[in-house]
Amino acid sequence: MTRILCVCLGNTCRSPMAQGVLEALAREAGLAVEIDSAGLGAWHVGKPPHPMGLAAASARGYDTSGQRTRMVEPADFRDFDLIVAMDASNLAALEARRPAEARTAIRLFDPQGRDIPDPWGGTAADYEHALDMIEAAARDLLARLAGAA
Repeated sequence: MTRILCVCLGNTCRSPMAQGVLEALAREAGLAVEIDSAGLGAWHVGKPPHPMGLAAASARGYDTSGQRTRMVEPADFRDFDLIVAMDASNLAALEARRPAEARTAIRLFDPQGRDIPDPWGGTAADYEHALDMIEAAARDLLARLAGAA
């Protein structure tokens, strides 16, 4: 089973949506993956994802309602096979936090190398746009995983 951790700044918008999308698409494809999400900051630890993200995900059939925000922990670099960052800034922060002995692959979530824009503080349209990009990136990532199996 492949274990993937999705990471954004606060684990309240993008990474929870990415987790929900990956879980649903992997289930549909019959892929054995375990998905989690985390953030780089502690602003929202223990709280559910942002209501606008919950609404956008739910409208497309993705359930993120049971998620609670958490921070990236040193053990994540050992416990996951792949850590995906929502943007280049998140990627740099993850690389800086990576324990010296960690060998977990870390890369951008979007295999095309595009940043997933942070919708925090934006409109419903901003969440929809981020979710569009997350869906496309998730399909690409899962197709690559299926091809490697």
